[in-house]
Amino acid sequence: MSTGTTERVCFQLQVKADRLAEYRERHAAVWPEMLRAIEASGRRNYSLFLRDDGLLIGYYEVDDDAAAQAALAGDPRTVAWEAEMAHFFVALDGRPDQGAPRLTEVFHLEDQLAALAAGAASDSTSDLDDLDDPDDSEPAAAGTDTESSDS
Repeated sequence: MSTGTTERVCFQLQVKADRLAEYRERHAAVWPEMLRAIEASGRRNYSLFLRDDGLLIGYYEVDDDAAAQAALAGDPRTVAWEAEMAHFFVALDGRPDQGAPRLTEVFHLEDQLAALAAGAASDSTSDLDDLDDPDDSEPAAAGTDTESSDS
């Protein structure tokens, strides 16, 4: 169900170490039908990031992810792509587009800036008082003078 706001979806998968090179190759030239299906589903700004140890982080934005998932699940080429991709991942139950654990967003710059501009954010300067200040270290030990004196 669409809430009128954009969902930012981030997920994590683990690519098998012996399949990393092939995974990169396959994503250098994704099937045109798959690209069109992703776009038609409403997903946009879709990116995948792969670390050398196989950690894969995916990110996309969508207005209604349930509708996007349904559209992709009903597309035969998408189903074929996901079936082929499933063999690349460690400990994955089901299709990659449905079995990947999602990460929880804890910060979004634009949201906080918008709240700040709207005056909805509280004065956060008082929160800074709770942070350790490196200049507020313990007083100098006896016998050590931090200031020079000419007496």
